[in-house]
Amino acid sequence: MKICMVGEGAFANKHLDALAKIDNVEVVALVGGVAESTEKVASDRGIPFWTQNLDEGLAQSGVDAAILTTPTPMHASQAMQVLNAGKHVLVEIPMADNLADAEALVKTQQATGLTAMVGHTRRFNPSHQYVHNRIVAGDLNIQQLNVQTYFFRRQNLNALGEPRSWTDHLLWHHACHSVDLFQYQTGELVSEVFALQGPKHAELGIAMDMSIGMKTPSGALCSLSLSFNNDGPLGTFFRYICDNGTYIARYDDLVDGHEQPIDVSKVDVSLNGIELCDREFISAIREGREPNASVAQCLDAMITLDRIEKCLGD
Repeated sequence: MKICMVGEGAFANKHLDALAKIDNVEVVALVGGVAESTEKVASDRGIPFWTQNLDEGLAQSGVDAAILTTPTPMHASQAMQVLNAGKHVLVEIPMADNLADAEALVKTQQATGLTAMVGHTRRFNPSHQYVHNRIVAGDLNIQQLNVQTYFFRRQNLNALGEPRSWTDHLLWHHACHSVDLFQYQTGELVSEVFALQGPKHAELGIAMDMSIGMKTPSGALCSLSLSFNNDGPLGTFFRYICDNGTYIARYDDLVDGHEQPIDVSKVDVSLNGIELCDREFISAIREGREPNASVAQCLDAMITLDRIEKCLGD
């Protein structure tokens, strides 16, 4: 299978690392935003063609699919561009930064019949898979999911400390992970939401702190705290408070409520959530089936994010 990678930054490189571990997959084109860095990644990775034009990348001989790791505001339009070019697409989370664009993307996927998936990595992290498998088996139910998503981003810089050409967003990007995970793990669409946000940054124009509460019809709760003001340990941490145990997930690691490690090495073929996400995308194309985290499945998260945005008055 021949892949066109779109984006040359940190997440593109994580996907390139992952694809190198999947049999019979070849990245034949790289589409980037900055010529110098795109050329360097292509050279370092042995990718035969690079360009700054998405249409040119998709037009390379034999390209079957594209993986989009571009700025959030470009996700929906580029994903539809890929589908309309007759290629399958995996778009990094979120699929869009508003509900209307997300709905348009789902309609485009339905019209083309091609595979369209979102990089909702939390569904694939072995730590969260472990909990999901126990829920499906009937061993436990979630009573509350407590999530902390903390970064220190008082300047418009990316994860590598480099200037960013677009502005990240606590709600439409970082909250999207947890909103989708909560609904995926409970199997329910949120019935009640509330949200509060702190003052907006004078230059960035976004709220730097946010608190979100959600409830499902069965009574499960999710408390989500997000901040770009946190000068301390960075990342997202999940505490599952269940009727049969407590579990704390830190990316691909899992401990119980007493900080005792839980072995998740046998949950899947890899401990890397991005690799497992890419494997699902490739397998779904080859098998002609809907992938886990398809755009249609992930639309529920976008609906809930839209409801949260209305609570915030944005």
